[in-house]
Amino acid sequence: MQNTPFTHKHIALGAKMAEFAGYNMPISYSGINAEHAAVRNNAGIFDVSHMGEFIIKGPHALELIQSVTTNDAAKLTSGQAQYSCLTNNQGGIVDDLLVYCLQENTNYMLVVNASNIQKDWDWIQQHNTVGAEMHNISNKTCLLAIQGPNATKILQPLSSKDIEHLTYYTFTKARFAGVENVLISATGYTGSGGVEIYFENKDNDANIIWDAIMQIGTPQGLLPIGLGARDTLRLEKGFCLYGNDINDTTTPLQAGLGWITKFTKNFTASHLLEQQKANGIDQKLVGFEMLERGIPRHDYSIHDADGNNIGVVTSGTQAPTLGKAIGLGYVQTAFAAIDTPIFINIRNNQIKAKVVKFPFV
Repeated sequence: MQNTPFTHKHIALGAKMAEFAGYNMPISYSGINAEHAAVRNNAGIFDVSHMGEFIIKGPHALELIQSVTTNDAAKLTSGQAQYSCLTNNQGGIVDDLLVYCLQENTNYMLVVNASNIQKDWDWIQQHNTVGAEMHNISNKTCLLAIQGPNATKILQPLSSKDIEHLTYYTFTKARFAGVENVLISATGYTGSGGVEIYFENKDNDANIIWDAIMQIGTPQGLLPIGLGARDTLRLEKGFCLYGNDINDTTTPLQAGLGWITKFTKNFTASHLLEQQKANGIDQKLVGFEMLERGIPRHDYSIHDADGNNIGVVTSGTQAPTLGKAIGLGYVQTAFAAIDTPIFINIRNNQIKAKVVKFPFV
């Protein structure tokens, strides 16, 4: 297992540690429910340094990004970020990612999922027929997510730039906790506001920044948060998790990601996805809530009232904010309408649920 620059901090704080995407990561500290509530209501800090970062630069940088991603990166100006995905030759999702415009047309950062770093790098490199300059900076980049409605207010004294008024999906570079050239981005995976901060792992910068955040944040109720609460937080917002809700066999249209799929340009398998859009999709990712006692889990089958198998659960949990069990899953399109009754097979019992609109919170 690999460690992040903060692994020793997590262990010192008594975190429950486990392997995730090849890294030794904190699952929880004070407990998932307490950590979840801290982020929804106040602020929490996540170590997500296991994520991958690629720099794509040069005169052909935008051309390469446009050819492999579904969203329209040409609309980005310096200081803006965008959610997008990579598609394979069948229109399935290679990965979902963030595209940061560092300098229009010539300099971008792609942020990819930890488990897909090598896969994504190889895929983009394979399609780099235009000769864009590529740098994998994953191993030397630290990433902390400070999330929650009070996150930016707590962090503002540490930043040389105004971060309290950063609009969603924009970023700035600032001196932060005395460290120069920190990228502070109004993005995140919790739906509760806050920022993600990127900086190079050099000298003692990782310790300096972590300690500064904890010193200013702890008296104001900021908690360290593990991957357990990260999962419940994202699921309440209906955010997809790669490997669960989206993968190489699911298309952006099936996953409800038509809004990041722009047919104003050509990208990998765009013609197939245009056909899928014209012909209609056979299955759709939906949100559902349980109407009877039971927790839905990944790979549980979904049935109709007659017991016919109509789909599969991709994510599920007891939602701490709602106090009820919720999930995401693919169902045949005929069963995707809001309020449609469905049944989740939990230990060979058909437990009643219904399709609901998400985000759940």
